[in-house]
Amino acid sequence: MGTIPPPGRLYRFTGLDAVAAGLYLGLMFFAAFAGQLIAPLLSEIMPTQAAASYAVNLVFYSSIGIFALVAAWSVLARDTRILATRPWFTLAMVPAAVVVMLVFTAIVVAATGQARPSENQLSLQSLIQGVPAWLVVPLLVVIGPFVEEYIFRHLLIGKLSGRLNIWLCCALSIVLFAGIHVFSNEGLSVSAMVPYLAMGSVLVAVYVWTGMNLAFSFLVHAGKNLLAVLLIYAIPPEFFGA
Repeated sequence: MGTIPPPGRLYRFTGLDAVAAGLYLGLMFFAAFAGQLIAPLLSEIMPTQAAASYAVNLVFYSSIGIFALVAAWSVLARDTRILATRPWFTLAMVPAAVVVMLVFTAIVVAATGQARPSENQLSLQSLIQGVPAWLVVPLLVVIGPFVEEYIFRHLLIGKLSGRLNIWLCCALSIVLFAGIHVFSNEGLSVSAMVPYLAMGSVLVAVYVWTGMNLAFSFLVHAGKNLLAVLLIYAIPPEFFGA
């Protein structure tokens, strides 16, 4: 683990990569700039705002996830087989990486004193509180993390590093990962980016450290999201002022 494989067939950009990345960017910008146009329609169809938010996120991530899974299937299968040969490493290092991410994020937030909840974070919190766990977990713990690891790690580092310096690719991955999570029709909020910059840094670090293992970075991302979902379900809604 830890060696970076040379660019080869598995790290060449394909048409499916272009479709998945284009769909991701297109839907993301549509939601940011034109999402309010469909809000009245969704409010009439869906029983609650949380249900409407869930439906939008499910369509968004599932549509991209189909293309991403087909495009990255060979890499994901290979990386899963590698982890399967090191079961104790995987069982120990995935939760360890999640802990490192939480601690590092807390240190960065405390050091900068700039962090504030983003619109994305608040909407996800509302979604989790208003939708049953059996619906939320597949979306936020499986589909969402896989799509984001495919876009921000596999494409921006695994494949783009065949054309650009890998450390430049890592920097792009961290900044774009943070920016996309706080971007809205009001622009970027630097203070809201801080936690995502820390989270993205750890995900990039574990991805590169494990030799660009997509399966490993996905498991770390999924583990962090699972912990967040469980904590929100465990904490009474009145704690959040709901």
